[in-house]
Amino acid sequence: MNQKVYHTLEYYKILERLADYASCEEAKDRCHKLVPLTDPAEIAHLQETTADALSRLYRGSGISFSGVHNVNASLKRLDIGGTLNTTELLMICSLLEVAKRVKAYDRSDRNDEKTDSLSPLFSQIQPLSPLLDEIRRCVVGEDEIADDASAALSKIRKSIRGMNDRIHAQLTSLMNNTTTRSYLQDAVITMRDGRYCLPVRAESKTSVPGMVHDQSSSGSTLFIEPMAVVNLNNELKELFLKEQEEIDHILADLSNRVAENANGIRQDYTVLAELDFIFAKAELAKSYNGVAPVFNEEGRINIRKGRHPLLDPKKVVPIDVRLGADFRQLIVTGPNTGGKTVSLKTVGLLTLMG
Repeated sequence: MNQKVYHTLEYYKILERLADYASCEEAKDRCHKLVPLTDPAEIAHLQETTADALSRLYRGSGISFSGVHNVNASLKRLDIGGTLNTTELLMICSLLEVAKRVKAYDRSDRNDEKTDSLSPLFSQIQPLSPLLDEIRRCVVGEDEIADDASAALSKIRKSIRGMNDRIHAQLTSLMNNTTTRSYLQDAVITMRDGRYCLPVRAESKTSVPGMVHDQSSSGSTLFIEPMAVVNLNNELKELFLKEQEEIDHILADLSNRVAENANGIRQDYTVLAELDFIFAKAELAKSYNGVAPVFNEEGRINIRKGRHPLLDPKKVVPIDVRLGADFRQLIVTGPNTGGKTVSLKTVGLLTLMG
């Protein structure tokens, strides 16, 4: 169809409203690319799915697809032996949480065991609860792994906390020493390059034996790691390396589990995006209190109480239009600002939306 028609009738504004009801980017993209169809069978099928979604909305409290992410790129990396990071795992976790929620919605919505055109889609959803629970248990946030993700990680972090306490106790002891305190710019413990230091006056650097890691912008303060904590800092550094090694092991294990369920995850994403798109259409229909049009192939139009969908529903005047049955031409007359253009646009826009 001529693109000018879409712009003249403001069809794209309808698509924008439709996209606002979708949650995931895939569904929003499909909304923006939606064009009128000409295949009667396909139109009938899509009308049926929208009508069934609308019936479910009227029966229940609605359904949310918020949290559906496109994880196909992450799954493709797994196919070539890659390892997922915490952000990717959380996106998969979010997708599976939506799958679990939508699956539960379907069960609660059809207590009478009746099925509709959407039932086959709902039946394809796999919540993969064991994988979901394991990711939840291990990953508590972006770049954050839970202490109990593994026994080894828990032990390492306990050692890190103990080592931190020992270093702080040693440095606090130095700061409490009257002589040492006189050499410090401030009585605080700071960290430079991952190692605990004390801020020492530049003129007193020889009085506090240790390693210089940094200096202030003015050069008046040097950040020195006292010799008394060098070995402790070394041990802490080793513990941090062991921690990262164990985290890498945990991420690799979780990635393997995701890889084992990759097909199910791909299917969940595809089905959820499709349902998101269908329910977006149903939500738009509900907002308009719309009814499904009855199509014909004889070129007949019979609109009853049709309202322009982009105008204020409290102010817009409904119209009745018949064309193609008893007559094939219609002359629209009336004064300026009498509604002639709006009426014609209403017919055109409702025809496109049907």
